[in-house]
Amino acid sequence: MQSKVEVKQTQWHDEADLFILRNHHLEIELSDYGARLLRVRSPDKSGILEDVVLGFETLTDYFADSAYMGATIGRFANRIAGGSFQLGGKTYHLKLPAGAKHGLHGGAEGFDRRRWLAEVLSDGICMRLISPDGDMGFPGVLEVSVTYRLQDDSLRISYGAVSDATTLLNLTNHAYFNLRGDDRDDILSHEIQIFADSFTPIDEDAIPTGEIKNVTGTAFDLRHSVRIADRIATTDPQILAGNGFNHNFVLNSEGLREVAKLYEPISGRTLTVVTSEPGLQFYTGNALNRTRGRQGRFYGPYSGLCLETQHFPDSPHHPNFPTTILAGGKHFSSTTIYLFGVKQ
Repeated sequence: MQSKVEVKQTQWHDEADLFILRNHHLEIELSDYGARLLRVRSPDKSGILEDVVLGFETLTDYFADSAYMGATIGRFANRIAGGSFQLGGKTYHLKLPAGAKHGLHGGAEGFDRRRWLAEVLSDGICMRLISPDGDMGFPGVLEVSVTYRLQDDSLRISYGAVSDATTLLNLTNHAYFNLRGDDRDDILSHEIQIFADSFTPIDEDAIPTGEIKNVTGTAFDLRHSVRIADRIATTDPQILAGNGFNHNFVLNSEGLREVAKLYEPISGRTLTVVTSEPGLQFYTGNALNRTRGRQGRFYGPYSGLCLETQHFPDSPHHPNFPTTILAGGKHFSSTTIYLFGVKQ
Protein backbone atom coordinates (compact mmCIF):
# COMPACT_ATOMS: atom_id res chain seq x y z
CA MET A 1 0.00 0.00 0.00
CA GLN A 2 1.40 3.35 -1.03
CA SER A 3 1.84 6.14 1.49
CA LYS A 4 -0.73 8.94 1.46
CA VAL A 5 0.16 12.05 -0.54
CA GLU A 6 -0.67 15.58 0.58
CA VAL A 7 -1.12 17.98 -2.34
CA LYS A 8 -1.07 21.73 -1.73
CA GLN A 9 -1.56 24.55 -4.26
CA THR A 10 -0.63 28.18 -3.62
CA GLN A 11 -0.32 31.28 -5.78
CA TRP A 12 3.35 32.08 -6.31
CA HIS A 13 2.86 35.11 -8.52
CA ASP A 14 0.23 36.55 -10.85
CA GLU A 15 1.87 34.48 -13.57
CA ALA A 16 2.47 31.16 -11.80
CA ASP A 17 1.30 28.82 -9.05
CA LEU A 18 3.26 26.54 -6.76
CA PHE A 19 2.36 22.94 -5.96
CA ILE A 20 3.76 20.90 -3.08
CA LEU A 21 3.50 17.11 -2.98
CA ARG A 22 4.38 15.51 0.34
CA ASN A 23 4.41 12.05 1.88
CA HIS A 24 6.49 10.48 4.64
CA HIS A 25 9.40 9.90 2.20
CA LEU A 26 9.73 13.01 0.04
CA GLU A 27 8.61 16.59 -0.50
CA ILE A 28 8.30 17.78 -4.12
CA GLU A 29 7.76 21.38 -5.24
CA LEU A 30 6.50 22.15 -8.75
CA SER A 31 5.32 25.15 -10.74
CA ASP A 32 3.03 25.55 -13.73
CA TYR A 33 5.57 27.98 -15.23
CA GLY A 34 7.48 25.67 -17.55
CA ALA A 35 5.89 22.64 -15.84
CA ARG A 36 8.98 22.80 -13.66
CA LEU A 37 10.39 20.62 -10.94
CA LEU A 38 11.62 23.19 -8.41
CA ARG A 39 12.63 21.15 -5.36
CA VAL A 40 13.00 17.57 -4.20
CA ARG A 41 13.58 17.28 -0.45
CA SER A 42 14.97 13.82 0.19
CA PRO A 43 16.40 12.24 3.39
CA ASP A 44 20.08 11.45 3.82
CA LYS A 45 21.41 8.43 5.73
CA SER A 46 20.61 10.21 9.02
CA GLY A 47 17.06 10.99 7.93
CA ILE A 48 17.71 14.71 7.37
CA LEU A 49 15.57 16.18 4.57
CA GLU A 50 17.42 18.44 2.14
CA ASP A 51 16.82 19.72 -1.38
CA VAL A 52 18.66 17.71 -4.06
CA VAL A 53 17.86 19.79 -7.18
CA LEU A 54 19.21 23.21 -8.14
CA GLY A 55 16.86 26.14 -8.54
CA PHE A 56 15.97 29.74 -7.70
CA GLU A 57 14.00 31.57 -5.04
CA THR A 58 11.79 33.79 -7.21
CA LEU A 59 9.76 33.53 -10.38
CA THR A 60 11.68 36.49 -11.76
CA ASP A 61 14.84 34.38 -11.50
CA TYR A 62 13.16 31.64 -13.53
CA PHE A 63 12.09 34.19 -16.16
CA ALA A 64 15.79 35.05 -16.58
CA ASP A 65 16.97 31.43 -16.40
CA SER A 66 19.07 30.27 -19.36
CA ALA A 67 19.97 26.86 -17.91
CA TYR A 68 16.43 25.35 -18.08
CA MET A 69 16.41 24.60 -14.34
CA GLY A 70 13.90 21.81 -13.71
CA ALA A 71 11.87 22.66 -16.81
CA THR A 72 9.82 20.47 -19.10
CA ILE A 73 11.53 20.72 -22.49
CA GLY A 74 9.72 20.69 -25.84
CA ARG A 75 8.77 20.50 -28.57
CA PHE A 76 12.21 19.10 -29.15
CA ALA A 77 14.61 18.43 -26.31
CA ASN A 78 18.31 18.82 -27.07
CA ARG A 79 19.71 19.94 -30.43
CA ILE A 80 18.62 20.22 -34.06
CA ALA A 81 21.59 21.05 -36.30
CA GLY A 82 21.25 24.30 -38.22
CA GLY A 83 17.87 24.97 -36.66
CA SER A 84 16.07 23.34 -39.56
CA PHE A 85 14.71 19.94 -40.60
CA GLN A 86 12.80 18.27 -43.40
CA LEU A 87 9.46 16.57 -42.92
CA GLY A 88 7.19 15.26 -45.65
CA GLY A 89 9.38 16.81 -48.33
CA LYS A 90 9.17 20.27 -46.78
CA THR A 91 11.90 22.20 -44.98
CA TYR A 92 11.03 23.82 -41.65
CA HIS A 93 13.09 26.56 -40.02
CA LEU A 94 12.98 27.00 -36.26
CA LYS A 95 12.77 30.33 -34.46
CA LEU A 96 16.12 30.58 -32.69
CA PRO A 97 17.52 33.01 -30.11
CA ALA A 98 19.60 35.83 -31.57
CA GLY A 99 22.98 34.55 -32.68
CA ALA A 100 22.17 30.85 -32.29
CA LYS A 101 23.39 28.43 -34.97
CA HIS A 102 21.38 25.40 -33.91
CA GLY A 103 18.02 24.56 -32.42
CA LEU A 104 18.17 23.87 -28.69
CA HIS A 105 15.37 22.72 -26.37
CA GLY A 106 12.49 23.83 -28.55
CA GLY A 107 13.68 27.13 -29.97
CA ALA A 108 13.74 30.72 -28.74
CA GLU A 109 10.69 30.22 -26.49
CA GLY A 110 10.16 26.56 -25.79
CA PHE A 111 7.79 24.86 -23.38
CA ASP A 112 10.00 26.00 -20.48
CA ARG A 113 8.75 29.57 -21.12
CA ARG A 114 5.02 28.78 -21.05
CA ARG A 115 2.47 28.69 -18.29
CA TRP A 116 0.78 25.29 -18.32
CA LEU A 117 -2.78 24.51 -17.24
CA ALA A 118 -2.55 22.52 -14.01
CA GLU A 119 -4.98 20.00 -12.55
CA VAL A 120 -4.58 18.75 -8.98
CA LEU A 121 -4.73 14.96 -8.60
CA SER A 122 -4.94 12.84 -5.46
CA ASP A 123 -1.22 12.03 -5.64
CA GLY A 124 0.20 14.68 -7.96
CA ILE A 125 -0.32 17.28 -10.66
CA CYS A 126 -1.22 17.00 -14.34
CA MET A 127 -0.14 19.95 -16.49
CA ARG A 128 -1.35 20.53 -20.05
CA LEU A 129 -0.33 22.81 -22.88
CA ILE A 130 -1.55 23.49 -26.42
CA SER A 131 1.23 24.38 -28.83
CA PRO A 132 -0.25 26.00 -31.97
CA ASP A 133 0.61 25.16 -35.55
CA GLY A 134 3.87 26.90 -36.45
CA ASP A 135 4.95 27.31 -32.82
CA MET A 136 8.71 28.01 -32.97
CA GLY A 137 8.53 26.68 -36.54
CA PHE A 138 7.12 23.23 -35.79
CA PRO A 139 4.08 22.05 -37.77
CA GLY A 140 0.76 20.90 -36.33
CA VAL A 141 -1.34 21.79 -33.31
CA LEU A 142 0.17 19.77 -30.48
CA GLU A 143 -1.65 18.92 -27.26
CA VAL A 144 0.86 17.84 -24.63
CA SER A 145 0.67 16.81 -20.99
CA VAL A 146 3.13 16.05 -18.22
CA THR A 147 1.95 14.37 -15.02
CA TYR A 148 3.99 14.32 -11.83
CA ARG A 149 2.98 11.67 -9.28
CA LEU A 150 4.56 11.11 -5.88
CA GLN A 151 4.66 7.38 -5.15
CA ASP A 152 6.38 6.41 -1.89
CA ASP A 153 10.09 7.20 -2.47
CA SER A 154 9.79 7.97 -6.18
CA LEU A 155 8.65 10.75 -8.50
CA ARG A 156 6.91 9.39 -11.59
CA ILE A 157 6.78 11.66 -14.66
CA SER A 158 4.42 10.66 -17.47
CA TYR A 159 4.37 12.46 -20.80
CA GLY A 160 1.57 12.39 -23.36
CA ALA A 161 1.01 14.17 -26.67
CA VAL A 162 -1.04 14.16 -29.85
CA SER A 163 -0.79 16.41 -32.92
CA ASP A 164 -3.31 17.12 -35.67
CA ALA A 165 -0.50 16.94 -38.26
CA THR A 166 2.78 15.10 -38.54
CA THR A 167 5.46 16.84 -36.49
CA LEU A 168 8.60 16.28 -34.43
CA LEU A 169 8.52 15.56 -30.71
CA ASN A 170 11.13 14.94 -28.04
CA LEU A 171 10.20 15.67 -24.43
CA THR A 172 12.27 15.58 -21.24
CA ASN A 173 12.80 17.17 -17.84
CA HIS A 174 15.90 19.30 -17.27
CA ALA A 175 16.40 19.04 -13.50
CA TYR A 176 19.93 19.48 -12.14
CA PHE A 177 20.62 17.02 -9.32
CA ASN A 178 23.13 17.34 -6.51
CA LEU A 179 22.60 14.61 -3.92
CA ARG A 180 24.91 16.26 -1.38
CA GLY A 181 21.86 18.36 -0.45
CA ASP A 182 20.96 22.05 -0.19
CA ASP A 183 23.34 23.07 -3.01
CA ARG A 184 26.48 22.13 -1.06
CA ASP A 185 29.70 21.23 -2.87
CA ASP A 186 29.63 19.95 -6.45
CA ILE A 187 28.84 16.67 -8.18
CA LEU A 188 32.42 15.55 -8.90
CA SER A 189 32.50 13.12 -5.97
CA HIS A 190 29.20 11.53 -7.02
CA GLU A 191 29.40 8.01 -8.42
CA ILE A 192 27.49 7.26 -11.63
CA GLN A 193 26.43 4.10 -13.41
CA ILE A 194 24.64 4.10 -16.79
CA PHE A 195 23.44 0.89 -18.41
CA ALA A 196 24.50 1.69 -21.96
CA ASP A 197 26.90 -0.16 -24.25
CA SER A 198 27.09 2.77 -26.69
CA PHE A 199 26.92 6.57 -26.89
CA THR A 200 26.62 9.17 -29.64
CA PRO A 201 29.82 11.22 -30.12
CA ILE A 202 29.47 14.95 -30.77
CA ASP A 203 31.25 17.65 -32.75
CA GLU A 204 32.54 21.01 -31.47
CA ASP A 205 28.96 22.36 -31.36
CA ALA A 206 27.71 19.39 -29.31
CA ILE A 207 25.85 18.05 -32.36
CA PRO A 208 25.94 14.25 -32.79
CA THR A 209 28.17 13.10 -35.61
CA GLY A 210 25.74 10.27 -36.39
CA GLU A 211 28.08 7.58 -35.12
CA ILE A 212 26.90 5.14 -32.47
CA LYS A 213 30.11 4.22 -30.66
CA ASN A 214 30.76 1.38 -28.26
CA VAL A 215 31.81 2.64 -24.81
CA THR A 216 34.47 -0.06 -24.31
CA GLY A 217 37.87 1.50 -23.70
CA THR A 218 36.51 5.05 -23.46
CA ALA A 219 35.67 7.45 -20.64
CA PHE A 220 32.03 6.70 -21.46
CA ASP A 221 32.12 3.16 -20.13
CA LEU A 222 29.90 3.78 -17.12
CA ARG A 223 28.46 0.29 -17.00
CA HIS A 224 30.04 -0.07 -13.56
CA SER A 225 29.84 2.69 -10.97
CA VAL A 226 32.64 5.27 -11.30
CA ARG A 227 33.52 8.56 -9.66
CA ILE A 228 32.58 11.42 -11.97
CA ALA A 229 35.76 13.41 -11.23
CA ASP A 230 37.92 10.50 -12.37
CA ARG A 231 36.30 10.43 -15.81
CA ILE A 232 36.23 14.20 -16.28
CA ALA A 233 39.98 14.21 -15.54
CA THR A 234 40.72 11.92 -18.50
CA THR A 235 42.16 12.99 -21.85
CA ASP A 236 39.33 11.46 -23.87
CA PRO A 237 38.79 13.92 -26.77
CA GLN A 238 35.02 13.83 -26.27
CA ILE A 239 35.40 14.84 -22.62
CA LEU A 240 37.94 17.54 -23.44
CA ALA A 241 35.70 19.01 -26.16
CA GLY A 242 32.94 19.82 -23.69
CA ASN A 243 34.97 20.05 -20.46
CA GLY A 244 32.88 17.18 -19.11
CA PHE A 245 29.93 15.04 -20.09
CA ASN A 246 27.19 16.41 -22.34
CA HIS A 247 26.40 13.26 -24.28
CA ASN A 248 23.56 10.96 -25.19
CA PHE A 249 23.87 7.36 -24.03
CA VAL A 250 22.21 4.64 -26.09
CA LEU A 251 20.36 2.72 -23.42
CA ASN A 252 20.36 -1.05 -23.31
CA SER A 253 17.09 -2.97 -23.78
CA GLU A 254 13.62 -1.50 -24.23
CA GLY A 255 10.46 -0.88 -22.21
CA LEU A 256 10.28 0.62 -18.74
CA ARG A 257 13.60 -0.38 -17.17
CA GLU A 258 16.34 0.79 -14.83
CA VAL A 259 18.91 2.79 -16.81
CA ALA A 260 21.12 4.72 -14.36
CA LYS A 261 22.20 4.95 -10.72
CA LEU A 262 23.74 7.87 -8.87
CA TYR A 263 25.34 7.80 -5.40
CA GLU A 264 26.73 10.56 -3.17
CA PRO A 265 28.98 9.07 -0.47
CA ILE A 266 28.82 11.79 2.22
CA SER A 267 25.02 11.97 2.47
CA GLY A 268 24.51 8.37 1.40
CA ARG A 269 21.76 9.48 -0.98
CA THR A 270 21.06 7.50 -4.11
CA LEU A 271 19.05 8.20 -7.23
CA THR A 272 17.87 5.47 -9.60
CA VAL A 273 16.48 6.40 -13.03
CA VAL A 274 13.84 4.23 -14.69
CA THR A 275 12.52 5.12 -18.14
CA SER A 276 10.81 3.93 -21.30
CA GLU A 277 12.94 6.27 -23.46
CA PRO A 278 15.79 5.01 -25.71
CA GLY A 279 18.37 7.63 -24.68
CA LEU A 280 19.79 9.39 -21.64
CA GLN A 281 21.57 12.73 -21.92
CA PHE A 282 24.16 12.85 -19.14
CA TYR A 283 25.24 16.46 -18.56
CA THR A 284 27.63 17.51 -15.79
CA GLY A 285 26.65 21.19 -15.78
CA ASN A 286 29.82 22.21 -17.62
CA ALA A 287 28.39 25.52 -18.86
CA LEU A 288 26.83 26.78 -15.62
CA ASN A 289 28.31 30.25 -15.34
CA ARG A 290 28.15 31.41 -11.74
CA THR A 291 24.38 31.85 -11.86
CA ARG A 292 23.03 33.04 -8.51
CA GLY A 293 20.89 30.30 -7.01
CA ARG A 294 19.25 29.80 -3.65
CA GLN A 295 20.44 31.23 -0.32
CA GLY A 296 23.02 33.40 -2.06
CA ARG A 297 24.88 30.45 -3.53
CA PHE A 298 26.28 30.54 -7.05
CA TYR A 299 26.01 27.73 -9.55
CA GLY A 300 29.22 27.24 -11.49
CA PRO A 301 30.45 24.28 -13.57
CA TYR A 302 29.64 20.90 -11.96
CA SER A 303 27.25 22.36 -9.37
CA GLY A 304 24.63 19.88 -10.57
CA LEU A 305 24.11 17.18 -13.16
CA CYS A 306 21.27 16.29 -15.50
CA LEU A 307 19.97 12.82 -16.34
CA GLU A 308 17.61 13.68 -19.19
CA THR A 309 15.62 10.74 -20.51
CA GLN A 310 14.75 11.35 -24.15
CA HIS A 311 15.18 10.36 -27.79
CA PHE A 312 18.55 11.12 -29.35
CA PRO A 313 19.70 14.68 -30.18
CA ASP A 314 19.45 15.83 -33.81
CA SER A 315 17.43 12.74 -34.73
CA PRO A 316 15.84 14.39 -37.84
CA HIS A 317 19.27 14.41 -39.51
CA HIS A 318 20.24 10.83 -38.62
CA PRO A 319 18.00 8.07 -40.01
CA ASN A 320 19.91 5.49 -37.93
CA PHE A 321 18.61 7.10 -34.71
CA PRO A 322 15.20 6.22 -33.24
CA THR A 323 12.62 8.38 -34.97
CA THR A 324 11.20 11.50 -33.34
CA ILE A 325 8.46 11.87 -35.96
CA LEU A 326 4.97 11.93 -34.44
CA ALA A 327 2.35 11.19 -37.10
CA GLY A 328 -0.81 13.25 -37.10
CA GLY A 329 -3.46 11.73 -34.86
CA LYS A 330 -1.04 9.28 -33.26
CA HIS A 331 -0.66 9.43 -29.48
CA PHE A 332 2.79 9.63 -27.86
CA SER A 333 3.47 8.51 -24.31
CA SER A 334 6.55 7.90 -22.20
CA THR A 335 7.40 7.46 -18.53
CA THR A 336 10.39 8.33 -16.37
CA ILE A 337 10.72 7.50 -12.68
CA TYR A 338 13.26 9.07 -10.31
CA LEU A 339 13.66 6.77 -7.30
CA PHE A 340 15.35 8.34 -4.25
CA GLY A 341 17.02 6.27 -1.56
CA VAL A 342 19.98 5.98 0.81
CA LYS A 343 22.95 3.64 1.14
CA GLN A 344 24.46 3.32 4.60
